[in-house]
Amino acid sequence: MIEIPSDLHPDLVPLAFLLGNWAGAGVSDFPGAEQCNFGQEVSFTQDGRDFLEYVSHTWVLDSEGKKVRPLESESGYWRIDKDRKVEVVMARDQGVIEIWYGELADQKPQIDLVTDAVARTAASGPYTGGKRLYGYVKSDLMWVGEKATPEVELRPYMSAHLKKVVTPEEVEEMAKSLGDLPDDGIAFFK
Repeated sequence: MIEIPSDLHPDLVPLAFLLGNWAGAGVSDFPGAEQCNFGQEVSFTQDGRDFLEYVSHTWVLDSEGKKVRPLESESGYWRIDKDRKVEVVMARDQGVIEIWYGELADQKPQIDLVTDAVARTAASGPYTGGKRLYGYVKSDLMWVGEKATPEVELRPYMSAHLKKVVTPEEVEEMAKSLGDLPDDGIAFFK
């Protein structure tokens, strides 16, 4: 279920499905880079202004699903206009700043983005642009990213399946909304 916070800026209502903390796993595979499974934590937050704040951290996972080392981190700001056009400003720990443009699909929670501008520091690796697709599917957030460099044409390089993370505060709020429950778990099912 998608909840719309009462203090959410009205322009952001179409993006409300992104709000919250997400965690999951995915795969990374790009020529010249390590192929790996990765874990990911993402948060989309808002403070009443006309943008969502975005933060993502990924890390390499071993064959047992345990953290090995950080993979990459990024943060940025997401906006949407009245015509469902989405713009994202993003900075990555690898020394890359990107401007992304796209749109929210009609009648479904899906966002297609394409880089419009890329700025890189001297220390960053080769990168010329990308595409991303985000979708809210059966209460989960899924995404796939494509990447291009001067040597490699645009191709998929990362994708992940993320589940909503419920904080202890959210559990407490849910419990309050349940009302009075029987003292024992068995009575509840009678």
